Amino acid sequence: MTSTETEYRAFPDVWRRNVMQEVLEVPAMVHALDLPIGGRVLEVGCGRGIALPPLDRLLFPERLVGVDIDAGLLALARQRAAAAGIVADLELADVRALPFADHSFTLVIDFGTCHHIARPGDALREIVRVLEPDGLFVCETVTSQLLSHPFRTRGRRLPWHTVAELRTERDAILWKVRRRHRAIA
Repeated sequence: MTSTETEYRAFPDVWRRNVMQEVLEVPAMVHALDLPIGGRVLEVGCGRGIALPPLDRLLFPERLVGVDIDAGLLALARQRAAAAGIVADLELADVRALPFADHSFTLVIDFGTCHHIARPGDALREIVRVLEPDGLFVCETVTSQLLSHPFRTRGRRLPWHTVAELRTERDAILWKVRRRHRAIA
């Protein structure tokens, strides 16, 4: 087993939680943060693809991409996307080593993946790398994580100091938007 496999634990498939995320959480996040329409959207740690249909429906992305480290979950995400009639590129990848060129996305969304992995600073640096200048990174706050996954999160904070390029632009209690600025010298 690789170190990535030993540190990874899939979240349980809870029907009620999935419905809440698709019908309430994603629309609330999109509206509360006034996320931009169109563009190239990446969801890191997309898992079963629960958020992909509402992201497609609400953001009308030019390109919608999901990555996850679990091939089985990506197969379920592909089924969900097909059933919803959406086009989404789904790729097996670790958020700490994204298989995309620099500046590939206008919007990156993380529903908690960075809070649940070892070396989250590596993930944040990769997110900055794939974000275009002035691109947006949306992530859950510690408050959101404590409400949804209190035992797995344990109040762990992300190492924002490792990515000075990401500066908070909007905060909606459960989610934050950070904009990619040029690195501070």
